[in-house]
Amino acid sequence: MDHVFIEGLEIEALIGIYDWERRIRQPLVFDIEMAFDNRIPAATDAIADTLNYKAVSNRIVEYVSQSSFELVETLAERVAQIVLTEFGVERVRLKLSKPGAVRGARAVGVMIERSAS
Repeated sequence: MDHVFIEGLEIEALIGIYDWERRIRQPLVFDIEMAFDNRIPAATDAIADTLNYKAVSNRIVEYVSQSSFELVETLAERVAQIVLTEFGVERVRLKLSKPGAVRGARAVGVMIERSAS
């Protein structure tokens, strides 16, 4: 299976369990890998046949910037479901990083993989 990816998609969001986190927006970084058969768009050279990564990115930005979850685990799960259900992707691998959440670490977060079936 082919893969389409979005790497380093940074979105400001309201996320966290602490009181101070509930008052500010924090940067989150998404790396997303989506299983998609690229043979048809490669043959037609038509954007309509592709998994349009700009459309996927815009949808994720829209959702995440309006969200307000306590846990990155919840947000990652919801974003994965959006990708699977709205874009006809067979499988998605998603890494959600929360930079600066732990002193001394560049980032913390979760990696998940989900399938449509």
